[in-house]
Formats: sequence, C-alpha cells, structure tokens
Amino acid sequence: MQKKYEALSEQVNLTKTLMARSVIYKYLNRTNLICYSELSRLLGCEAFVKHENHNPTGSFKIRGALNFFHHMSREELEAGILVATRGNHGLAMAWAGQWFHVPCTVVVPEDNNPEINRIIESYGAELIVHGEDFYDAQSYCEELVDSAGYYYVQQGNEPEILNGLATMGLEILEDLPQVDVIICPIGGGAGCASLLKTVRAVNPAVEIIGVEPQNAPSFYESWKKGEIVTLDDAHTVADGLAARSVFHLPYVILKNTISDVVLLTEDEILEGIKMALTATHNVAEAAGAVSLMAAYKIRDRLAGKRVVMIMSGGNLKMDNLRKAIGC
Repeated sequence: MQKKYEALSEQVNLTKTLMARSVIYKYLNRTNLICYSELSRLLGCEAFVKHENHNPTGSFKIRGALNFFHHMSREELEAGILVATRGNHGLAMAWAGQWFHVPCTVVVPEDNNPEINRIIESYGAELIVHGEDFYDAQSYCEELVDSAGYYYVQQGNEPEILNGLATMGLEILEDLPQVDVIICPIGGGAGCASLLKTVRAVNPAVEIIGVEPQNAPSFYESWKKGEIVTLDDAHTVADGLAARSVFHLPYVILKNTISDVVLLTEDEILEGIKMALTATHNVAEAAGAVSLMAAYKIRDRLAGKRVVMIMSGGNLKMDNLRKAIGC
C-alpha cells in the first residue's frame, strides 16, 4: 500500500497545480493575504494571514472540490458522488456539484453542526445522518458504494483534490515571495501536504509547520512512530481536525518533509478563536484559528521572520464562539 501512495504522490506536483489554478479561477477569486499590525506585535514577527475563510463555502476545501469535478469522467459524473464529512469537505463538494450538475450524497455523523447540514442541503445535496463520528460515516459510505454504485470521494487520497488545494500555496508565493514560515492546520492532512508540495517545489527553504489538537494528534503520533496510527478517539472543539487517522497520501508526502508539528490544548484552541476575532476582525472556526495560536505558542522561534498563518475556515459553531469569548 505504501508504494501505491508513493506513486500517487508524484501526481501531486507544481505542473498540475498550475493547471488547477486555471480551472479554479473560473469559479473563485484569489483569497487575501493580509499583514496585521496587532498580530505582528503579539507574535514578534511579520504576521500574515491567508484568508481561506473568505471562500464561498467558508473554507479552503472548495479549491480541491472544483479541480476534482473538472477531472471526473462522464461516467463518474452521471453516477454521482458520495462523501463523508464533518462539514467543510461536504460543503465544498455539494457547492461544486451544483456547478458541474453532479448528484451529490453527503454522509455526516449524528452530532454534526445542524447549520452545516442545512447549508449542504441548500446546495442540492442529499444528506444522510449516520454514526457517532466521521469514521462511522466513512464506513457507511463504503457500504453504500457497494450497493448504490456511487463514486466515493476519499478527500485526502485524491491527487486532483490536493492539486486544487495547493493553489493557495501559489498565491502565497506570488504575494509574499520571501515567506520564511507557513503554519497550517492538520486534520486528514490534505491541505498541509498539498501546500508543502507546491511551496517546496519553488522554495525548499520555507518551513512548513503543522498544527493539531492535543486531543486528536493522529498525524503527530504517526510521524513520530513512522507509520500511520489510528487513535481510539478524537474528541476536540476543532471539529475539522477531529481525525482519528491521517489519510495515506498526505502522510506519505509529509512524513519526511514537514518541519514540525505544534499541539494545542482545547483552551488554547478557543483562545485562538478569540485572537482571530480581536487581532484580525475575522470569525474563524476552531480549526481555522489554530494556526494563529500555534504561532503564538512558538513565537520565540518565529521572531523577526515573515510568517503566514492559514485561516483554513470560518464555519464557526455558535457554541464555540460563546466559549471563546466567555459568555
């Protein structure tokens, strides 16, 4: 299996990312890269935020979805697609499915954010609620594929999804060619892996630092052990990072190339939401705010550098906002 994903990793490359950009820009505008003076003061560096939360579905995932649909065959388009999600991936696939006229079925766990569920349905997707967590939803998808003939999209293991996601790296390099460090959340690993592939192809010296919750350190544990580890559970306020296991393709890309991984407590994650609100005037979801808090946690080693933090999404649960601001 390792060899299979090593071969797939070669399909995630700068040339294909440049091609993906021409596809994605038919539907999306570039997202802003903004240097914030207050954040720079707090961190002691030149602090830039890449605003993937400003995309139409509120996260970076829409980049991968659009590029994926563009590369589907006519037969796959007609069969329809099936995805398991906690939120952003399902939102992205449902939104893109409208543009490509592809039937989309989205499976979510029972405790999923009801606001996210409503929006997925508003994009015309069929919503199925099943299981206690993402991995129960994922297992149910595998059952449905056998019985219904859908194309099951395993988001982290699809090279064209990663090539689409990697376009955010192109934009960073165009806007800030002298970037020293990029800090990116890690859930299933697709975003960070795609970013690393693109940025390092242009400038191998850029540090890529991942961020995970202490309660869901699936990539960190796999990275330290040298093989993919599946956690017993992954309960965290950062739903988008609640991964019991990293996807195989991102793991193969990241395992020998990522610079470091920062782990955050639940309180630190909530503090990151508050920091995003006060220092950038943006509402970031918990997973989208972790890069800011990780930068604060390691601010001594970032001193004087040009640092980009990926605000990966803005689909914040209202309960998490209340917890973050203390009301």
